[in-house]
Amino acid sequence: MNILHITSDWKWTGSASPMLELLLAQRERGDEAEFVCASPPDGAGGSLREHAIAVGVAPVLEIGRGRGVKPWRDRGDLKRLRNLFTQHSFDVVHAWHTRDHLLVVAAASASRRSGCTRLVRSYPSAVPIADRPWNRWLFGRASDGLLCVSPGAAARNTGLCRGGAVAGAFGAVDLDRFRPGPRDDALRARLGLASEQRVLGVVARVQAHRRFDLLFAAVAPLLRADPLVRLLVVGRGTRIDALAKEPARRLGIHDRVVFAGYRRDDYAEVLRCIDVFTLLVPGSDGGCRALLEAAASGIPAVTTARGALPEIVIDGETGFVVEEEAQAFTNAWGCLLRDSARCAEMGAAARRRAESEFSRTQYAETVDRLYRAL
Repeated sequence: MNILHITSDWKWTGSASPMLELLLAQRERGDEAEFVCASPPDGAGGSLREHAIAVGVAPVLEIGRGRGVKPWRDRGDLKRLRNLFTQHSFDVVHAWHTRDHLLVVAAASASRRSGCTRLVRSYPSAVPIADRPWNRWLFGRASDGLLCVSPGAAARNTGLCRGGAVAGAFGAVDLDRFRPGPRDDALRARLGLASEQRVLGVVARVQAHRRFDLLFAAVAPLLRADPLVRLLVVGRGTRIDALAKEPARRLGIHDRVVFAGYRRDDYAEVLRCIDVFTLLVPGSDGGCRALLEAAASGIPAVTTARGALPEIVIDGETGFVVEEEAQAFTNAWGCLLRDSARCAEMGAAARRRAESEFSRTQYAETVDRLYRAL
């Protein structure tokens, strides 16, 4: 099968990782898979292009950065895409955002009308797509298939993509990079974590809607009661002082909270410093990549029932799914942090689930069934 992935984003975001993992898996299966992405700004690090080249994949075309569709701005991109579609015969074009979706609709209209190309759209959120005229056109008439971030999300959107196919697949994780393993004591020391301390960790951009207020309200009693527990916050945000650092000082727990910032090369090793992972609210990446990576690393998790979280975490088996209130989190975290045997048992179950549900192979097989249904 000849496949083209297209994203109008240049950043290494939550949707970029599963796209690249899927492309690599498709190549391993013997498919011809390529991708188009936006050009990163000069000097920008951490781009999708940079990550792709590092694993031996380069974009076949780069388009301009931007949101929405603006005919004057996008005329060059449309011309380049039309030339690409003329030179190559793609069985499936897989769009990951609305801008690239619309560019493909405009640029590949002739081949799509002839029935030789199918357009599949990925939707990044587990929240149901609003049933509005624009969405009925975009995900219905202007798409042949829809890929959602989980089976539950697919079920909630089945009626929207009339005449097409809908599938749900958890994102793919590099199971070799994210795996259980010994902790790096030198790294823990650099983070300010002692070997005997037990670590509750969160990986998320520090934003108000991610419920950092609830996180600190729930963790404060735990940190006060147990001097060996630490909270590790991995992530950054323009409001990190107001939303995280100042609340920690105000609650008197600032000396027991470690702000590790955004990590790149040592991210997998930092993740393995965590004993119990937590995620309160999904971000723009409804597939919750960090939660999948934690599971692959053999770390049990405590989450709410928002979005795809209760599908990723099996309550009572790979972690706990709790009510969105402070005491419920305090109790669940404490239960695992105080019981190393149960923590290890749930972590092992999380790894087994990652191997069966969150692998490149599983992801590619689910998407391949969607493609072939078209």
